[in-house]
Amino acid sequence: MSTTAFHKLPEIAISFWIMKICATTLGETGGDLLAQTMKVGYAISSLIFLGFFFLMFFIQIVSKKYNPIIYWLVIIATSTAGTTISDFMDRTLGLGYAKGSFILVALLILILGIWRLTEKSISVTQIQSVRAESFYWVAILFSNTLGTALGDFLSDDSGLGFAGGAVLIGSLLLLIILAHYFTTFSKVVLFWLAFILTRPFGATFGDFLTKPTDQGGLNIGTAFSSIFLSLVILALMYREIRHLNHRQNLT
Repeated sequence: MSTTAFHKLPEIAISFWIMKICATTLGETGGDLLAQTMKVGYAISSLIFLGFFFLMFFIQIVSKKYNPIIYWLVIIATSTAGTTISDFMDRTLGLGYAKGSFILVALLILILGIWRLTEKSISVTQIQSVRAESFYWVAILFSNTLGTALGDFLSDDSGLGFAGGAVLIGSLLLLIILAHYFTTFSKVVLFWLAFILTRPFGATFGDFLTKPTDQGGLNIGTAFSSIFLSLVILALMYREIRHLNHRQNLT
């Protein structure tokens, strides 16, 4: 799938999904690092990360072409904000993972519905205006918030644990990949299903890395995990920038 006519979003290839999983996992570990490890709290952490999101969102919107650094910083911002917002809803407000997930599912469907009615398509390859791109980023913010709630529900309330939750989500993602290549199911629907599910996969995998061993985790810690994931993302980002520069030189 090629870049959009708007030329501000990346190609939807394997590298995109690897970056997405790393970014959402970093969102989980980074959000927990500020809210829990550093004891800033979910409410203040959410305000800090939302401020970072709005800043990067504005920079992305005013940019004239695709910039990997800006794009992935917005993705990370939605992921970290989504982590603390979800935890604030589920834990501080006491909604619980199931009710919080239901509310976020309803809000995401509403956003996608309004986007579809307004722009006639929710395909990421059809984004050709600032308004459509704004819908795109709002949908991503809510999908990453929903993904955190779903990941926590699978890890804690379902009894699957962190590893079991990651295996379940990974299996669902595999089914989506098979449907993409071997069925005529809507590619737009499959994209958004995969986009939503990579967030709880990142959430459960992030918890698996950071939580104590008596809770089923590896006890690596939020700080070390966040640093490691940041380095992986930087390496992938550098590779993408080199690829873009090489392609521009050929043209």
